[in-house]
Amino acid sequence: MRMRNKKNLIPRMERCAAVQVKDPQAHKGRWADLLPGCGQVRAEVGCGKGAFTAAMAVQSPEALIVAIEKVPNAMVTAMERVCAQEIGNVRFIDTDAAALADIFAPGELAVLYINFPDPWPRKKEAKHRLTAPSFLALYWDALAIGGRIEYKTDQAWLFDWSLTQFAALGYEVREVTRDLHAAGPVGVMTNYEQRFHEQGVPICRCVAVKTRAEHAPLPEPERKPRPAEAVP
Repeated sequence: MRMRNKKNLIPRMERCAAVQVKDPQAHKGRWADLLPGCGQVRAEVGCGKGAFTAAMAVQSPEALIVAIEKVPNAMVTAMERVCAQEIGNVRFIDTDAAALADIFAPGELAVLYINFPDPWPRKKEAKHRLTAPSFLALYWDALAIGGRIEYKTDQAWLFDWSLTQFAALGYEVREVTRDLHAAGPVGVMTNYEQRFHEQGVPICRCVAVKTRAEHAPLPEPERKPRPAEAVP
């Protein structure tokens, strides 16, 4: 569903200019400079309205969190949330996850958060999933050795598929659960996650760790079979 355009979107974003980075490529390799005493740089792919972003930033004041969101109508709400709470260790980027290599230097990230991404359920759409091999390779390059992806979804089939993709590329998969909040709320929740939990929807979560310098080769793209030659 397409999000309705926010009223006065541009002026609202301009009022939050202090937390938005409009030239992310200029900070490649130097993101830590934006936060005095920065202990590590983290990124969130698809921050949405920012409930998770803000809460995680408060919980981890030593980390700079770079929140990536390609939908300005959602990002403006996240920016306003961070500004209202006067949270100083978050920066927002209006772009797509596919641009990660232009934004972060190799090994610059300690943690990457992927929370409830679009499942792209059709087989032909699999390459668009944020846990598809091409994306996982981008994350690998941006992560330091020992860096990790923290991944959550409510889609059990997508979770199982993603576990396979993580392992195939060479990530060490840890902390696998298919019902994260079975014994009560655990960790920082997104808005979607809170709603799902209240409805009794199980939340799947895992951590994928980069433990070596090189990832496994990417799978060969599937080739469409050639049409049979016409018989004269």
